Amino acid sequence: MPAAQQAVLPALLDQGGLLAVLPMPSEDLVPDQSALAILGDAVRTRLSSMPDFYRVADERIELFAVGDFLTGEECARLCAMIDAVARPSALHELDYASGFRTSYSGDLDPRDPFVASISARIDALLGVPQEFGEPVQGQRYLQGQEFKPHNDWFYVTESYWPGEEARGGQRSWTAMAYLNAVEAGGATAFTLLGLEIEPKPGVLLLWNNALPDGRPNEATLHAGLPVEAGAKYVITKWYRTRAWR
Repeated sequence: MPAAQQAVLPALLDQGGLLAVLPMPSEDLVPDQSALAILGDAVRTRLSSMPDFYRVADERIELFAVGDFLTGEECARLCAMIDAVARPSALHELDYASGFRTSYSGDLDPRDPFVASISARIDALLGVPQEFGEPVQGQRYLQGQEFKPHNDWFYVTESYWPGEEARGGQRSWTAMAYLNAVEAGGATAFTLLGLEIEPKPGVLLLWNNALPDGRPNEATLHAGLPVEAGAKYVITKWYRTRAWR
C-alpha cells in the first residue's frame, strides 16, 4: 500500500467517525489489501450497529439489506432516467455480442441534484468518503436479458488492471437498489452460496467484495438471472479504495 494512501485513507474515514485506531499491515500480499481490510472493518462495524439492516446469515459473505431505502416515487423517477441513458452494457474483456451481459445500462448524471441526493444517501449509510464512489449506474433488463456469474472486484492479472488502479484502485463495497417489481425471474443469485434474492422495489443491498483480511472474496460471485417476464431496473454504486477519477 503506498505511503500516501496509508496516511490519507485513515484520515478520511476518521472524518466520518468510522475509524478509531486500526493496525496497518506492513505490506500487501495483493494490491490494495490493506485499504480493503480497513474499509471492510469500518463499514462492517457501521452497518452492524444499524437496527434496520439485516445481515444474511452466511459467514462466507458480508451481505446486508435494508428495505424502503427508496420510495415508490424515487424508484419511478430513476427508472425513467435509466431509460434515457440505457445503452448495451459493456465489460472490460467481453463485448455485448458475447451474451455474457445482455442488459442495457448507463451512468446517471452526477450533477443532477436528484441523482446526487441518492448517491449521498448511500455514501452516508456506508460512511465512506463520497470521492471513493463511482457514479451511480442504472441497469435495465428486459425479458431474456441477464448478467452471467461475475465478481465486481477487478482481476489484477488482466490487462485492464493498470487503468483501473489509476482510476481509484480495487473495488471495495457494492451498493445495489431494486427499483421495480419484476413479473418473473431476474433474481440476484450468489451462485457459490446457493442464495437467490428476489427483486423488491426500494430494497438496497450492500456487500463487501473482500474478505476481512482484504483479499478478494470469491464467494461474492453473483449473477443477474434472466428476466422471464416484464423488466428489471436497478441502480448500482461501486466504491474504490481511494478517490475515483
